[in-house]
Amino acid sequence: MSELRYDGRVAVITGAGRGLGRSYALLLAARGCKVVVNDNGSAQRGDEIVSNPAQEVVDEIVAGGGEAVPCTESVATPEGAKAIIQCALDKWGQIDILVHNAGNVRYGTIAELSDEDFNAVIDVHLRAGFYLARAAMPHMIEAKYGRLVMTSSCSGLYGSQTTVNYGMSKAGLMGLNNVIALEGGEHGIRSNTIVPAAVTRMADGLDTSAYPPMDPELVAPMVAWLCHESCELTGEHLIAAAGRMARAFTTETKGVFQPEWSVEDIAARIDEIRDPAEQWTFPPYPSGMADHLGESFKWAHEERSANG
Repeated sequence: MSELRYDGRVAVITGAGRGLGRSYALLLAARGCKVVVNDNGSAQRGDEIVSNPAQEVVDEIVAGGGEAVPCTESVATPEGAKAIIQCALDKWGQIDILVHNAGNVRYGTIAELSDEDFNAVIDVHLRAGFYLARAAMPHMIEAKYGRLVMTSSCSGLYGSQTTVNYGMSKAGLMGLNNVIALEGGEHGIRSNTIVPAAVTRMADGLDTSAYPPMDPELVAPMVAWLCHESCELTGEHLIAAAGRMARAFTTETKGVFQPEWSVEDIAARIDEIRDPAEQWTFPPYPSGMADHLGESFKWAHEERSANG
């Protein structure tokens, strides 16, 4: 296969000053993409500006012969997100690719987490994804082209203790991704989530001694492919973890139909209801919700027909 390139494309990558975002920026730039390197230089908690890594990554890209510009606006506000997208428009007149990777973490159990720490994480992950997509999509719709990648997590898929704010955000980004895919499909816009696992500063304080090699560079190829014009996947969730590439998706059991139910009926038939012997997967795009409802309604319509 010939090398997949991004010549003529413009990407905005949030949280691109370090870790995963940096690896995405370097890979795309090395293959011809022009990159807005967004990072406000905040600490892990997102409450203190400690450096200017965006400029450092831009310098690295330029030194390698690529094109990039730094942007230190915060993703956590509508104004900041709009300014990040505008940075690409001002510099190159277009926005083709959006990778929302910026993140922070603040720990606490559900019973203990403060409103401030809850909102600080929701703002940077979930609300920012919406703000950025809202700012970028009109331009992508006009261009009839776009590639978006939202960053989810196994915490969004399965949950993790003491990070309810993080897990909620990552699950919410999956829902946002589904709607972007639906709204953007007819306009040549494709949107997917990445479910990455890499040892970055987000893992500070965790015991990673038993982990295999998990450099960000093991994740970057999947993200780069989701950003490529040849990628027609949309509304999906792709995993990149320690060299393993996979897909995550929602699956339903076939279930059980009765025209009427009691609490006792549920108790008696719960094993049948949950039986995974027959499973259905409805991809969000192009018609997942309609397909789900169609299968759910089918038995009821058949029952009504049978009974006149």
